[in-house]
Amino acid sequence: MIRCDIHHIYIHLTFIKLIFYQSKKAFNVTAYINQIARALLKNQSYLIGVIVPDLSHPLFSELINWIEAYANERNYKILVCNSLQDSDKEANYISMLRQNRVDGIIMCSHSLEIESYLKVSMPIVSFDRIISSSISYVAGDNYKGGEIATKHLIENGCRNLLHISGPLKYDLLPNRRSDAFQLTCLKNNVHFTIIEGAHIKAAFQDNWDFFEQVISPQLGNYDGVFCSNDIMAYTLYVYATRKGIKVPEQLKIIGCYDYHSFTRLMQHPKLTTVRQPLDRIGKALCSALIDQIENESPDFANNTVIDVELIRGDTT
Repeated sequence: MIRCDIHHIYIHLTFIKLIFYQSKKAFNVTAYINQIARALLKNQSYLIGVIVPDLSHPLFSELINWIEAYANERNYKILVCNSLQDSDKEANYISMLRQNRVDGIIMCSHSLEIESYLKVSMPIVSFDRIISSSISYVAGDNYKGGEIATKHLIENGCRNLLHISGPLKYDLLPNRRSDAFQLTCLKNNVHFTIIEGAHIKAAFQDNWDFFEQVISPQLGNYDGVFCSNDIMAYTLYVYATRKGIKVPEQLKIIGCYDYHSFTRLMQHPKLTTVRQPLDRIGKALCSALIDQIENESPDFANNTVIDVELIRGDTT
């Protein structure tokens, strides 16, 4: 246990000052000492935990960059945990972050039941999931994204649509895209099918195998496909092209909610997709969590829904 009386703080800071003076390295000693003093006096670590489902996924690696940038502006550091959508790993990471006295957690991985998050007993902000009325969340406008993607396909002449959704067993906000897809098709009297298949940790080969085993026998029935992420959409473009299906003449493809570094690098073709601004999402996640840490947490959630936009490319 750390004793936080003034005498111990003075000795600790004097010792640190002597170390840096003797090292004669170019270092802002005063700023560092001030940060330690604030941490000791407020009983804070100035550390934030961030748990993601797959660190190798371009969306989450880019989101972490923005979270770190904004956390640094507020004098916080981050600890990143990669759950790989494993519930045991996620639970162990939550326990580890508590043991390391982080001030709060940004939850981007959601493989546990809601009760597990409610027992954490520290500030939490969720990305893309409603956990409870007392836990804040930040999300892109998933319903609007699903609606504008579906409308775009219909306006470009599609009458038989397929939506490849993410996992539907969790009550995740991205599943509102599927709700919007279904309702928009019904309003416009368009035939549609929803198939669950777009999983976060799926790589190109995983997506290819999914198309080969599940989608291929019925792909000819559709003239438009709405994928729940850009990697899935790009894989479908390559798969359809190699099968002799012309994109966009015979099949129109739209991704959704990524427009991360992977998507922006693709120039041939440029993928039609829906953009959610990861810079604004990263800042909103940080701000919401730090506000909870530094102020008395309210009994209700302060949620943030960020607008999205259609990015027109060559695949529709």
